[in-house]
Amino acid sequence: MTEHTPDGHHIVVDGRRWRATDPSIPETFRQELVDELMAARRAVKSDEDDARRRVHDAKTALGERGTPWWEEPTDAEFEDRAAATIRALVRKRSESSICPSDVARAIGGDSWRARMDDVRRVAAELAGLDEIVVTQKGEAVRIEDARGPVRIRRGPSL
Repeated sequence: MTEHTPDGHHIVVDGRRWRATDPSIPETFRQELVDELMAARRAVKSDEDDARRRVHDAKTALGERGTPWWEEPTDAEFEDRAAATIRALVRKRSESSICPSDVARAIGGDSWRARMDDVRRVAAELAGLDEIVVTQKGEAVRIEDARGPVRIRRGPSL
C-alpha cells in the first residue's frame, strides 16, 4: 500500500515525496492515463522519439505535474492541463477517438460541464497545430464551426 502524506497531496516512496494523482479523476480516465504513462516510460527506456513529452503529458494530465490539483488553476494553467490530457488520451486511444467531455470530466472535477468551452478552445488550438483532428459524423471539421457532438482523434503531427 502506498503511504500518503496527512493532507493526501503527496505519496511517499523510499522516503521521497511525490505529488499524488488528482483524486477527482474518474477511475476509467485515471486508468487510461496511467496506462499511457507506463507506455511512455517504456518508450523512454527504448529511446523512442517524443517519449519524454508523452511522459510529461500523462503526468500533467494526472495532476502530478503543473499546477497542484488542490489549487485553483489560472485559465492558462487549465488550458495546459487540458492540452496534455487531450494528447495523452488520443495517444492511448490511437485507433479510435475521444470526446471533448472525456477531457473535461478527467480534469474538470465537479464543474466539468462549465469547462467544456475551454476544452473545445484548446482542441481548436491543437487542431491548428495538426496534433489532433476534430470530426463530426466521420468528417473532419473546424471545432469552432461545429454544432453538436464532435470527436477528437490523433493528428498527423502528434
